[in-house]
Amino acid sequence: MTTRYTEDHEYIKMDGDIGTVGITAFAQDKLGDLVYVEQPKVGRKLAAKEDAAIIESVKAAAEVKAPVDGEVIEVNEAVVADPSLVNTDPEGAGWFFKIKVSDVAAVAKLHDETAYKAMIA
Repeated sequence: MTTRYTEDHEYIKMDGDIGTVGITAFAQDKLGDLVYVEQPKVGRKLAAKEDAAIIESVKAAAEVKAPVDGEVIEVNEAVVADPSLVNTDPEGAGWFFKIKVSDVAAVAKLHDETAYKAMIA
């Protein structure tokens, strides 16, 4: 499974042409405790950098953007019911949605872990 990162602090974990999208631990730390999550609808087609999910924390509201073009095939209802999952495990159980990626090659243009860590350093 390959993981790539955006400049907006989303990650996408690829398994074939399916990507699991969430926010990084860095982003979660900056936002603080999440209190609300609004997911995109299954079947929604997203363009890269398009707002997909809405999150609210005790500090701010933010959008989770689509890292690449694709169609939402699944949402994580657990984070809607319990947004604190994003706080405790942002890059694991706290994922937001899965997309069927339109162009898998586009994922390679995102930051790898080394480049992402350098960016946030």
